[in-house]
Order: sequence, then C-alpha cells, then structure tokens
Amino acid sequence: MRILFMGTPEIAATALGRLIADGKNIVAAVTREDKPRGRGNVMTPTPVKSLALENGIPVYTPKTLRDVSFMQILGECAPDLIVVVAYGKILPREVLEYPTHGCINMHVSLLPKYRGAAPMQRAIMEGESETGVTVMYMDEGLDTGDILSTVAFSISDTDDFESIHDRSAELGSRLLSETVDAIAQGNVKRIKQDSSLATYAAKVEKEDCKIDFTLDAPTVDRRIRGVTPIPGAFCYLNGKMLKICRASVTDGCGTPGEVITLDSVGAGSITVACGSGAISVSTLIPEGKGRMSAGDFIRGRKIQIGDILK
Repeated sequence: MRILFMGTPEIAATALGRLIADGKNIVAAVTREDKPRGRGNVMTPTPVKSLALENGIPVYTPKTLRDVSFMQILGECAPDLIVVVAYGKILPREVLEYPTHGCINMHVSLLPKYRGAAPMQRAIMEGESETGVTVMYMDEGLDTGDILSTVAFSISDTDDFESIHDRSAELGSRLLSETVDAIAQGNVKRIKQDSSLATYAAKVEKEDCKIDFTLDAPTVDRRIRGVTPIPGAFCYLNGKMLKICRASVTDGCGTPGEVITLDSVGAGSITVACGSGAISVSTLIPEGKGRMSAGDFIRGRKIQIGDILK
C-alpha cells in the first residue's frame, strides 16, 4: 500500500520513523516550509523533512493544499492512503477523497474529548487522570471522523507536557503502524464519535502561561505542568520575568503569590502561597538566565521571604 505522510513537528517525525522501521511503503512526505530558527535565523527544515530526506523519501512543502499544484503532487505520488500527524493545515475535500483508503489522522487525545490544537496540554491543565492517542478517519470537521483505534495511559501528578508528549509519541506511533496494517488487511472497525461528549482543546496562548496565584494550589500546579517545558509558565518578581519549570503542591497560606518559606539547602525550594494552599518551586529560569535550582536562586540572593510573585 502506497502511503503519503503529512506532518511537521517531532511527534510526527517519531510516527514517520515507526512507519519506516516497520517497512511501510512511504512514497512521499508533505510538511511545512523551512523556517528561520536560532539567533542566526538559520533556515531549518522540519523534523519530518529531515527524517524523510535521510531515508531517501521525496519531500514536498506546498504553501497551500487548495490549488492544482498539490493535486498534481497527489497524481505523481498516487497514494492509496494518506497518513496525517500534526500537519497543522486543514485538508480540503478533494484531498480527503483522493486515496482509495482515505485519510487517517493520529490525534493525541481520547476522542471525542479534547478535539483541537492542544489536547495534551489541556488534559493536564484540566486535571484528567488519563489521556491517550486516537487514530481516526478524517472528514471535513475538526477531529470529528470515525475512530479506528485508541490507546490510553494515565497522567500522574508529576507528568508535564514533555513527558505526556513523549509517551504519546511512542505509544501513538505503534498504534498508527498497527492501524495501517489493519487497513491494508481490510480489518478495521469504524466507530462514530459521540459529539455530545466532545470537548475542545484550544491553542495555548500567552495568557494561559501566566501564573495566576489566586487559584488553588492544585490548579496552579497543573497549569504549570501543562505548559512545561514549552512555552513555559511565568510570573514576575520585582518586575522581571521568572519562569517556573517544576513545582509541587504543599501546605501553606498567605497572600496569593507571597513567598512564605525559603530552603537554600541543596536543590532547595521556594514556597509560594496560592488562593488556597501553596506550591513548592524546585526549578526555575530567571529572566536572561539559564535553568537553575531553587537553591541556587536563593543562594544568589535573588528572592526573599515576603516577596510577591505577580
């Protein structure tokens, strides 16, 4: 079966790598255009493009999927199946209807919950006890197609976006490869989504990353973990940005945002009052500095009891 792969970020490259390793016939990869990155603004390919070229797979970077040039690409590749992982663009109807076996998508949530752009982050932020990956047929809606397969796993109170991302990539890639095999064998069962159970995972905006210490401590902790390590949760101390990378819920009370205890021994900790309870900060990034332990930050005399994080 001839497969056209469409995707952009690292999680998509992990999925493509699994398909390649499992011997799938990837006839081409479609990804986003190279972008300038780093201080030197060096034009950098997407992870999918890099991996595809390493494996001798032709790569296309169309600006749009809605003109004749992309239909010509489809004609040249003649895919039996299109596999999409975090591509970031809506597929028009003529693309969805082109392959004999349709288009499938690996979505990182247990659909119909958390349709949309940021399912992993929102699952953590909303306090879900589990999440997972769904492979579905694509239609013209937003993550509304028939479900083909799922895999679930738990979310612990120490998981952050990075750990959930990595687990989703690993388990989802295996599930995707198995589902492709099942489609080739004509051995898949389509399950319609119950849209009455659907929730939406909106894109993470800057405001989502600003820490609101008036909320209760568990909520503050989840919101920090949901955007760690990127884009990162932040607040301000004495007018300078302070990113909080790792924290945990603890006892304590005070004005929301107030530093109520400091422990400078070893890795150390900074206890900050919330609307209810407190969080213990263990790792942070001061403005203009690298990642450091709370202990190092305290020993540098950058923070005092009674300071207010805003």
